[in-house]
Parts: sequence; C-alpha cells; structure tokens
Amino acid sequence: MIFRFSDKKTNGVFTISRENDDLKGNGLLKASTINTIIFNKQRNQVVTIDEVPYALPPNTVLPLVANQHFVFERPQDVVAWQFNRDFYCIADHDAEVGCVGFLFYGIKHPLFLGLSAADIKAINLIEKLCLEDMVVQDRMQGEMLRTLLKRLIINLTRIARRQTENAQKLTDDKLDTVRMFNLLLEGHFKTEHEVQFYANALNKSPKTLVNLFALLNYPPPSKLIQERIILEAKRHLYYTTKSAKEIAYILGFISPAHFSRFFKQHTGSSISLFRENRVV
Repeated sequence: MIFRFSDKKTNGVFTISRENDDLKGNGLLKASTINTIIFNKQRNQVVTIDEVPYALPPNTVLPLVANQHFVFERPQDVVAWQFNRDFYCIADHDAEVGCVGFLFYGIKHPLFLGLSAADIKAINLIEKLCLEDMVVQDRMQGEMLRTLLKRLIINLTRIARRQTENAQKLTDDKLDTVRMFNLLLEGHFKTEHEVQFYANALNKSPKTLVNLFALLNYPPPSKLIQERIILEAKRHLYYTTKSAKEIAYILGFISPAHFSRFFKQHTGSSISLFRENRVV
C-alpha cells in the first residue's frame, strides 16, 4: 500500500509505503533521487545494501540515501517514508533546524537505530499523522506533510546522536564538522581525492580533521575518501555495463591504468575479476 503526495509546481514527491512487496532502491539503475527512512516493526530480516547483506532487527530504523541500491528480505514488514530533494532538501533545511543532515551524513553508514519503547511510540504517532494528512487534499497538505517529515528526521537525529560512540565528549561544532565533511565528500568525491580540499572547505587543517575523527574512533579522512570512491566504482561494476575506462573518467582518474591500480590496491581484486565474480 503506497500513499503518495506530489507537488506539480515544485516536482516534490513524498510517499509512505506499508505492506509493499515491491519496495526497493534502484540506485544507479534508475539514477534515483529519493531518500528513504525505513522502520522495521516486526521480525528480524536481512537488508542487502549495494550487494552487502546486513541484519535488520525489529524496532529498528534505517536511513538510506538516494544513490543506494537496496532490497529487503521481507519488504512488506517495513514502513518507508520516501522523499526527493524537491520535497525536502536535507542540506537546505539543515540551517533551519540544525544538524538535520547528521542522520544521513553523520558518523556511520549504514546507520541502524534501535528504538526504545518511547521512541517507537513517537514514531508510530508520526506515521499515524502522516497517513491522516495523506487524505486531506487542501492547500496546506504539502506543508503539513513536510512538517511531519521534519519532525521524524529531528527525532531520529536525536536518537542517532545519543547512540553515537563518544558523541557526548564532543561539542556540537565538532560533530557538525564531521557531518559537513561527509556532505562535502558526497558532492565532490568524483573530482576531489585529496584531504586538503575538504580541509580548506571546512577552514580546518588536515591534521585537525584526522585528530577529530580519531576521537570518534572514525577512519581518517583519506581512508573515507578512498572508501567512497571504491563504493561508487563497485556500484558501476555491479549495476552498469560501463567499461573500466568510462568508470575511471567518471571518478576523476587521470587514466584507466591509475584507476586499475587504485582499485586493486583497495579491494585486492582486479576490475575484470571483480566484475566476473562480483566480489564484495
């Protein structure tokens, strides 16, 4: 069952899915621009994200960004809120409500949030209110649904920050630096492969970023850049028929040979063998 709101003027789209056997994310296959928040209410199941399987316990929320490919063992058991940038832009709304992007661009990916009884009650209420407003078709419908989505994101952001290791030891501005780094990385990893670029954009030194991430037991920025490039390379190898040469240029490498060396260094596999065997 899918409840859908769309705004023809802005191209904004917001949906709520329940008992939907077809729920999945197509990532690069359809160049999706839809962000998703999943609430697994019932049994343990497996979610496979970019070909990697993860355990998804009951009473768990999972935020998923637009470019991820995902399938659920039992999609009918989850509730999904889905929205595009035109309906609710994570980056643009961040200044308005503070650290909204932390949920999608925070410390850990994928981010699995276990919910307390109080958390479950609050999210069930938001779901109920969203469903009620899906049938109220008036001039205020879009704004009401946007407000409810914002409420959901803020609630989950608070839960995520509570569950972040060592988060209490860091000030808001330090946590915000980590979030902004991830947001910048998502926008520039195809063209900017050096830590210095991100440090400059954040008005920090590379050493400051390394020390900050170490406080959170987080990989250093250089490794995060490498991992993001490799993830995108794997997506192209999994889900497209692009050649290694095409992928190399998409990801900002000066030559296919440079890309091949980089890929083998960080995966232990050649590009051709990886594509043949679908090595994870």
